[in-house]
Amino acid sequence: MANTKSAKKNVRKTARRTIRNQAVVARLKTLAKQAHAAVLGTDAAKAKESARVYIAAMDKAVKTGVIHANKAAHAKSAMAKVLTPAAPKK
Repeated sequence: MANTKSAKKNVRKTARRTIRNQAVVARLKTLAKQAHAAVLGTDAAKAKESARVYIAAMDKAVKTGVIHANKAAHAKSAMAKVLTPAAPKK
C-alpha cells in the first residue's frame, strides 16, 4: 500500500483514469460494431457516417493517450478497406 501522501494521490488518480479509459475503449468497441453492421447493410450514406464517427472517436482516443497511434491507424485502415470496393486484379 502507498505510504506517502503523493503516492496515495497517484493511486486515486490512476483509479479515476482507469475507469475513464475503460469507458472510452468500450465506446470504441460499440462504434466499431455499429460501423461494421452499417457497412454490411444496404445504406451507403449510413455506413460512411458511422465510419466517420468511429474514426473520429479513434483519433480522440489517440490524442488523449487511451490507445496507441498504430492501433488506431490499423483500425482506420481496416475500416477504409471495408468501405471501398475492391479494385479488380490484373
